[in-house]
Amino acid sequence: MTSRDYANRNPQRNKKGKKKSGSGHGSRRFPFLILLITALGLAAFIYLLWSISGSPTEGETIDTVSSTKEVQAVVAKPDPDALPPAPQEKWTYLEELENKQVEVDLSAKRPVKPKRPYQIQCASFRKEEQADSMKATIAFQGLEAIVRKVQGTSGMWYKVVLGPYDSKRLAEKQRHILQRGGLNGCQIWLWEG
Repeated sequence: MTSRDYANRNPQRNKKGKKKSGSGHGSRRFPFLILLITALGLAAFIYLLWSISGSPTEGETIDTVSSTKEVQAVVAKPDPDALPPAPQEKWTYLEELENKQVEVDLSAKRPVKPKRPYQIQCASFRKEEQADSMKATIAFQGLEAIVRKVQGTSGMWYKVVLGPYDSKRLAEKQRHILQRGGLNGCQIWLWEG
């Protein structure tokens, strides 16, 4: 089998030749079709106008003839100043609620637990210098942090903590400030000690 080189092959010429524009039935039929569609649209528009002009307007008398007698109907014009009648109130709960008394049992009141404040813990380090460096980074964000020295099971730890906060919402607000400054590891906990 011989290999063929399709890249260098000359394209075959169209042997039929091009049609000349303007010859044939296509060019004559096209304007005739547009003319026919335009005439039908114009006739439909004229019929629509004729049917609208034959309808009665407000206040006119319409004479109609039936098989037995002649009936005259008048289309009445509404009075623009007349208001519809006021709706009747069908609800009675307003009178019932005026005389209703609510009883509340105060003896079954649950004791309210005192809320513990919240704290934000950003990191815990083995070395105090690292904790002080984190505290300085937080200070550049405009917040005040505390380095808390804690004895753990594996030795001494230095926790970097912010707070206390009365509400979790306030703690979340401060944590968002820290996140904008690039400190993403801060967690919100209940206040310790």
